[in-house]
Amino acid sequence: MRGRATRSAFALSSAALLVMGIAGCNQSKPEEGAAQSDLKIVEQVQIDQNGAEVKPEAGAVPANPAGDGKATCPPLSLAMAGALTGPDAALGINIKNGVQLAIDQHNAANAGCQVQLKTFDTEGDPQKATQVAPQIVDDAFTIGLVGPAFSGETKATGQVFDQAGLVAATASATNVTLSENGWKTFFRGLANDGVQGPSVANYLKNNLGNKKVCVVDDSTDYGLGLAQAVRETLGPVADSACNISVKKGDKDFSAAVNQVKGASPDSVFYSGYYAEAAPFVQQLRDGGYTGKFVSADGTKDPEFVKQAGEASKDALLSCPCGPATGDFAKQYTEKFGQEPGTYSTEGYDLGTIMLKGIDAGKITRPDLLDWVKNYQGQGVARKYQWTDTGELTTTLIWMYKVQ
Repeated sequence: MRGRATRSAFALSSAALLVMGIAGCNQSKPEEGAAQSDLKIVEQVQIDQNGAEVKPEAGAVPANPAGDGKATCPPLSLAMAGALTGPDAALGINIKNGVQLAIDQHNAANAGCQVQLKTFDTEGDPQKATQVAPQIVDDAFTIGLVGPAFSGETKATGQVFDQAGLVAATASATNVTLSENGWKTFFRGLANDGVQGPSVANYLKNNLGNKKVCVVDDSTDYGLGLAQAVRETLGPVADSACNISVKKGDKDFSAAVNQVKGASPDSVFYSGYYAEAAPFVQQLRDGGYTGKFVSADGTKDPEFVKQAGEASKDALLSCPCGPATGDFAKQYTEKFGQEPGTYSTEGYDLGTIMLKGIDAGKITRPDLLDWVKNYQGQGVARKYQWTDTGELTTTLIWMYKVQ
């Protein structure tokens, strides 16, 4: 999940991955490991940048996209842009489904205001995203966008949406620098990596008492940015003997495994995505490493558990994403035949905010932009209110565990 990078710099792979590890033919296939277990990613605790627990607010009622059922509007559409096919599709589909659920609930309740969702598949590739962006802004019916999903494509297209005055609210792009470009239409629906990195690093130091951590990044925009924040916060706890960079798309992590084994750290923090995290943790376990495996939002997807199998057990995963709870989780599961995934809640919340704007008569791009800029309200995942750079005013991180 989260920051999202260039195509070569990011892949939330939903494709089945045959792991080719250091254990050769003795290494189990990911699907075999998964078949032997019923592991799930389960929320543990919400933390601040010091790694300290923050109790969720009790009794908070999220905004309802259905509204009062009395809305009227001309034909309008919201867009969603992200990876919907190919190896990076899992996260994009999670977001799309969240937005779709909000729109379907709105339309079912408001016969006089029917809003269409138009989806645009970028495959997570910034180059493809630059080809898609003009199609979105040239559609006069489209007054708001949930996306792009990844940081690389967001960076590549932000100026296009800004010049068009089109709200572009990302449910998942967490690279810190995205809000530093002066774009007036950029809104981030979650904490950025400048929050996530210190939060998880301090959690390792202060809560788990780690004295030595190996930080491994995947050389992507997301992986490098998050790893830098983690290393800086860990300070001397980040062992320079195993400050490791691998590459997106790698399948053989034997060199990194050997470095980790030589350092014998309390934890390995992997800053990257689940397509590589799955074979990496398998190879770490096959190589004899018994310490904690920790990663972040790019790994927090059921595909990580599916592909890594038993090797994923007890992995700790940080995420700016809020857990799916209550009616939302039930309704999502009933509609799509699967539980909400990473950033499904953010997709739903951002879609709901725009729908509430439409219901309030904000049916032009300038009006909807003004609505989002001034919005304050509770969602499923968190409270939403933005600064003038498009960052949330309140940012917390969740820790999850594979169990």
